[in-house]
Amino acid sequence: MESKYGFIKMSIKAFEDYLSKLKIARTILSIQQHHTYIPSYIHFNGSNHFELQRGMKNTHINANGWADIGQHISIFPDGSIVTGRNFEKSPACIYGNNANSFCIENVGNFDKDGDLMTGQQKDAIIKVTATLLKKFGLSPNTNTILYHHWFNLSTGVRNNGTSNNKSCPGNQFFGGNKVEDCKKYFIPLINQTLQATNSIDSEVVLQYVSVTSDTLNIRTGPGATHPKTKERSPALFGSVLRVYEEKDGWYKISSSSQNWVAARYTVVVQRALVTADVLNVRSGAATTFPKTGILTKGTEVFIYKKDKGWSQIGIDERWVKDTFLSLNY
Repeated sequence: MESKYGFIKMSIKAFEDYLSKLKIARTILSIQQHHTYIPSYIHFNGSNHFELQRGMKNTHINANGWADIGQHISIFPDGSIVTGRNFEKSPACIYGNNANSFCIENVGNFDKDGDLMTGQQKDAIIKVTATLLKKFGLSPNTNTILYHHWFNLSTGVRNNGTSNNKSCPGNQFFGGNKVEDCKKYFIPLINQTLQATNSIDSEVVLQYVSVTSDTLNIRTGPGATHPKTKERSPALFGSVLRVYEEKDGWYKISSSSQNWVAARYTVVVQRALVTADVLNVRSGAATTFPKTGILTKGTEVFIYKKDKGWSQIGIDERWVKDTFLSLNY
């Protein structure tokens, strides 16, 4: 592994080892796939990974006005993986759909007449996606794997590429950028890899909670007298944490380590699954409120509040009808 400009560059194997040891507090429900378009293959000389990543960060901060580089990792033509945004923070990659998500930028232009993806990059994208799904306990489908092309650029509404959409991750990305292309060409490759690595890990989660303070310290035991853990940074406002044990007003948020947070700085949320083919999202708990988006069948959400047959599915005002949700855990 190499480090420069605050980024880490690693091979696929090194990334797998890195991720297996990494403690991530927030709950991830989806993996986003993107292509950079620019920079593309013509800009990559085989050794300028850090320079290209720094350039993208500069664009995202100084041109786009974001707080940091948008993506969590970039995957380069030689199969190298370079870290970007803190994994504990939501990405800035798909408007209105970044909560509980992890963003991959695949370096290159994968539209027609663009770059022909190398075998090393293909292998890395498949293995990294499978590794992330396994890490977060997700099954591969078109709700846990998301293409930017499926979302309207202006509204963030998922329309599966029918109006005002980018081509991202490219109309030649593993056979195409449509939902059916993902099902036919990409997901089978992910399934093959997961089967070769003993499928998906499962964890018994007691409940889920959302952080209500700006930052929430993670301690080595259930009490403020215990020291802060050195292996992970504080959880951030709005992050959804997994709870494995409750003791004296404290929650254990790791299945394998003594990592605890004060329960009073969280609120319990419920994980649920959308059962309707298309579910309208509104800005309040009634049909008289404006429609602000849609969710497709199989999408997972967290319920923050209920009101007369409606569920609030975010810290902001996003509401859906209860009858089209099924509690998932």
